[in-house]
Amino acid sequence: MKNHITIKIIQDLLISGSSNLYVNDNTSRRIWWCALELIQKEFLSNYYQNGGVWVASPLPAIYEKKYLNKLKGWLFAPEGFPYFNYDFAGYLPQNNAKSDEDHFDYFSQYKILNLNSLDGYEPFLMIITASFQCILTIAGEKNKKIIIMRSDHKSIQKVIKLVETKLRQENNDEAENFKNTIKEMNNLELNKEFINNFWPMLSIRLANLIPDLNFQTFADHNNKNLQTTEAKLLEAISHEVRTPLATIRTLISTTLRKYEMNEIIRSRLIQIDNECTEQIDRFGLIFNAAELINSEHLPSQQLASIDLGDILNKLSPYWMKQLGRRGITLKIDIPNELPQILSNSEKLELMLGGLIDKNTRGLREGSTLILELRPAGQKIKLQLIVQKRDEADNTNKQNGSDIGPVLNWNPQTGSLQISQSAMHKLLASLGGHVTKRKDTGLTVFFPVSEKK
Repeated sequence: MKNHITIKIIQDLLISGSSNLYVNDNTSRRIWWCALELIQKEFLSNYYQNGGVWVASPLPAIYEKKYLNKLKGWLFAPEGFPYFNYDFAGYLPQNNAKSDEDHFDYFSQYKILNLNSLDGYEPFLMIITASFQCILTIAGEKNKKIIIMRSDHKSIQKVIKLVETKLRQENNDEAENFKNTIKEMNNLELNKEFINNFWPMLSIRLANLIPDLNFQTFADHNNKNLQTTEAKLLEAISHEVRTPLATIRTLISTTLRKYEMNEIIRSRLIQIDNECTEQIDRFGLIFNAAELINSEHLPSQQLASIDLGDILNKLSPYWMKQLGRRGITLKIDIPNELPQILSNSEKLELMLGGLIDKNTRGLREGSTLILELRPAGQKIKLQLIVQKRDEADNTNKQNGSDIGPVLNWNPQTGSLQISQSAMHKLLASLGGHVTKRKDTGLTVFFPVSEKK
């Protein structure tokens, strides 16, 4: 059909007049999620309250609940969404909201229409509000991508008409809904702040992902610069790893709530969800460690009074389930009325999960991990004691080698985790001091808070 409109046709029209500055696929992904984060956190957050529309393909690039509740959306997704198996989850940023607590159903917030094979699978996003408009997309061939952002009146009006035509091809009612919502906004006011600042602000975000260039001879600083470079790279990789895992968890959660299925399939989905959660936590800890190494020149974070016993009691049921799947028993020994400690509760919870994972990785079924909390003068002593299935069990020996300032690789267990030095630095930033117990766990001392 001559007048058949596709996402690819819209993208090709947007390429017209743009500079032919090409990037490879990986770079385009990095620019894409940086741009999405910038657009939504720095600009859309100020203009979404009065409503508007968004159109995306092939994933819902609008990802925070507050936007989805206010803006009407249309998503062109491959048939079978959320079950499609195309490798485009990396184009969706991490949702910072706690999905377990939100119980948020994506499907109720926007209309999903089938993506035609002629549409292609390059990411596309259009956001229209009365005071903020933006079109962001990637176009081009493999490893020869062009990043396109448009916010001028002519491009916005042209794409609005093309999107309306495409919607009408798929569903006339949705096309009318889209047309009426745009009409309700009356005259669209161009956002000069966004037009003037988008590319400079995006450049700054991207520049923070690469090392500083220093042309003086710096023998004393060379190793530190190398560590900083590796840590920055790890921050980016951690984000890239957690992004598709968070997307998978969201899709699994939606599927479990929306569809009836037999118990075998349900249990498999829950198992996948559990594995994704563990990997998200592990790479979240790696991200925190990399961030700390990058920011060692900054003042230490503010610590607050927290009840360590309450935290352990709150998280222990989850840890017991997690270890129980591997046949490992967790025992908690916490006396009553312990004083509070000084730390950061949010990061400490993630750190404690990392310590448990690190000290049980590779343990055989039948082993036991004991978490013991005791007063020790002006400190609280947390002991992680490993009881192996038998004395001859040496599967948990830390025979790995450090690769860079953050990671340790153990070829015997296939385990990639934060290194001992990074763990010590991270715990120190949270108020803890570590003493290693030979092959049987470790002890962490936390300062007692003076607050009663």
